[in-house]
Amino acid sequence: MIGSVQRALRLMEAVASHTDGAPAKQLAREAGLPLPTAYHLLRTLAHEGYLRREKGVFVFGEAAVRLALGGAMQNRRTKIEESLAHWRDSIGVPVYFALYREEEIELVAVADTPYAPAVDEWADFRETGHAHALGQCLLGQLDERTRKDHLDRHPVDRITPYTVRDRGSLLERLGAMGQMQPVIERQEYALGTVCAAIPVTVGSTAGAMAISLPLHQEDRLIPAVEQLRSGVGSLLSSFAFSISI
Repeated sequence: MIGSVQRALRLMEAVASHTDGAPAKQLAREAGLPLPTAYHLLRTLAHEGYLRREKGVFVFGEAAVRLALGGAMQNRRTKIEESLAHWRDSIGVPVYFALYREEEIELVAVADTPYAPAVDEWADFRETGHAHALGQCLLGQLDERTRKDHLDRHPVDRITPYTVRDRGSLLERLGAMGQMQPVIERQEYALGTVCAAIPVTVGSTAGAMAISLPLHQEDRLIPAVEQLRSGVGSLLSSFAFSISI
């Protein structure tokens, strides 16, 4: 064990117990350290950005805030993955969750198994949103200007013989989609695979969940996505935090 690291961590814990910060003498006393040692460690932590001295007291610095945010982000992702794993095991299919954030399609998490593997991302999901169910579901939730901007940056391109043939055909399909109806895609992104996606909108952020199956199991697709959709209401509260990831 490295004693200096242990002592620095005790000081950080002492700082965390004071919302408005605390002076060095108090922190040294609470951490059980000699004052000279505490001063040396506090100066080092401040130099590295983990602490900041304001009006005679020490508070957390930007580096410590980044650590805290990183931990919160990991915790949120873990909760999302646990939720997806629940539905993967309940339905017996791979389950995907994606958001439309910062003007791009973002695949947030996937839950699959060796016996029910997810579709390989052989073509970048962000650039091929027109070709897969997740992307079509997200694009269908965008306003006209945002959707046009996305397709200007990521033009419609046929990546399999079944991909929607052009931008006009895609826009016509998106316009005909029901607000809460599943989006079905058959071999448009990957040959031998069928997919279905449902919208999961929280606040102003477009989200989508999807499942995939091998083509020879296509008869399972609609019942499986309906089972997923029936549980979306109970999942919304779980997914609300994902928007801030």
